[in-house]
Amino acid sequence: MAAVGTPDTSPQPRVYFQTPSNPAAGEEDGETPQRRQGKVTVKYDRRELRKRLNLEEWIIEQLTELYDCEEEAIPELEIDVDELLDLTSEEERAARVKELLIECYKPTDDFVKELLEKVRGMQKLNTPNKFSPHQSK
Repeated sequence: MAAVGTPDTSPQPRVYFQTPSNPAAGEEDGETPQRRQGKVTVKYDRRELRKRLNLEEWIIEQLTELYDCEEEAIPELEIDVDELLDLTSEEERAARVKELLIECYKPTDDFVKELLEKVRGMQKLNTPNKFSPHQSK
């Protein structure tokens, strides 16, 4: 079982692992299991993740207005922020978003302009890789 420490109890997040009791090893039922301490590492910056979440919520809100529908009825389209960040110019990004919104009957220029402003300066979130002993930091 693992328990995460809170900021009130330790300066850094910690996870404590409890080893299951083993009566065959001579442990009594009333003994407290031994706890080992381990560090929790986070690959992504929480601030960047929060910005990404806020952007995604804003996109959904804007799409419901553009398509004049509820969130569940928005046409199947995916505005991938990482894909936009991979593109080399603002013109390419704008063209990609407009391509995704091709079925929208309302003007999309303001949405595209504001989206690109929000995306500017964001970091691309790579999927975490499993640890490999051959990787160097």
